[in-house]
Amino acid sequence: MEKFSVLMSVYIKEKAEYLRVCLDSILENTVVPNEIVIVKDGPLTEELETTLSEYIDLNENLYNIVPLATNRGLGLALAEGILHCANELVARMDTDDIAVPDRFETQLKAFEADPSLDICGGQIVEFDTDPEKPIAERRVPLTHDAIAAYQKKRSAFNHMTVMYKKSKVLGAGNYKDCPLMEDDMLWVDMLLSGAKCANINKVLCNVRTDYDMIGRRGGLQYYKKYKRGRRMILNTGYITKREFRKTNRIQFIVCIMPKWLRKKVFFGLLHKQINGKS
Repeated sequence: MEKFSVLMSVYIKEKAEYLRVCLDSILENTVVPNEIVIVKDGPLTEELETTLSEYIDLNENLYNIVPLATNRGLGLALAEGILHCANELVARMDTDDIAVPDRFETQLKAFEADPSLDICGGQIVEFDTDPEKPIAERRVPLTHDAIAAYQKKRSAFNHMTVMYKKSKVLGAGNYKDCPLMEDDMLWVDMLLSGAKCANINKVLCNVRTDYDMIGRRGGLQYYKKYKRGRRMILNTGYITKREFRKTNRIQFIVCIMPKWLRKKVFFGLLHKQINGKS
């Protein structure tokens, strides 16, 4: 199978124990990368540094660490990181999520079956504290046309599941400084540049979702960042002003909800609950 890189970004507020579980899930896959690129987005805690050092010591040639002097934010960190990826195929991971055992093999087979494919993601299940007890799932459309239509409203990819071609990402302009929506901005740019897209109808990652995270997805500051990102997408011409206004109205209502109600909307409407639990 084709060689591939895994691209991740880590910053000071992340937990070393989650990073460890994430790296183990990559290393225990049925097909493993020949390169893991980790962007250190500014100074890290001693615990995070120690964890990284432990893994690097076990296989120094596997890791490509890209240190940034200051925290730039996820979009700019990934924009720098992808430049350091040695392979054409790059798999994204978040450092607190868990890849299923055959994630990479599944995606590599998809690229082998369709050499014209440029970006391929999959489904996720979400958990709070125990990955064996999922609480919700997020399903995304499978075909290129369905993805292109869905992207006008919400993200058509689960970003932590995506594998893409480096040349297509760079050809579309790379990641941009678009807080909260750096991934959506890239998907739009790639669609506009002619990238062929697909999602696999299979869970590829177990994703951490907690009550605090739902809380952070509210308030006026969050809404302002969301609106800025949607305006950047509007400026590309990918969405109409009507679509821009509609999604902004919905997001504003969600942002001003109390946390308990936002949680119900998040799990009850936006993400499918498992066994009726949230």
